[in-house]
Amino acid sequence: MTKMTLASYPHMLGFEQLERLMERTAKSGNEGYPPFNIEQTSDFSYRITLAVAGFAEDDLSITVEDRQLVIRGRQTDDIEGRVFLHRGIAARQFQRSFVLADGVDVGEAIMENGLLHVDLKREKPQTVVQKINIKKG
Repeated sequence: MTKMTLASYPHMLGFEQLERLMERTAKSGNEGYPPFNIEQTSDFSYRITLAVAGFAEDDLSITVEDRQLVIRGRQTDDIEGRVFLHRGIAARQFQRSFVLADGVDVGEAIMENGLLHVDLKREKPQTVVQKINIKKG
């Protein structure tokens, strides 16, 4: 069986990077914690919302690394002097990655009611028409 790739289509030139990006995304294998939503807030903007109850702003970091939005959480476990009869809420760290397309920039991040909102903006694409002159050989 032959693997179909974007290179298999002769009219799709220069999309090798997209194919590598899709393979990298498929291998990332994010687990289900913390749960998140992605919503489109306008034609050119998005919002990622993560449920981060129990995390303070100082426990979270948001970075963009090689066109990937990476959100990390690490809680400090201050259990000194506390006696738990049952401990169902663990201080657990996480890392969530989202691959960003070219032209998508991270806006602001807002923390409210245990939810972290990260706003993304996509540049409006410009139509470019370029005339190529033909030289005599």
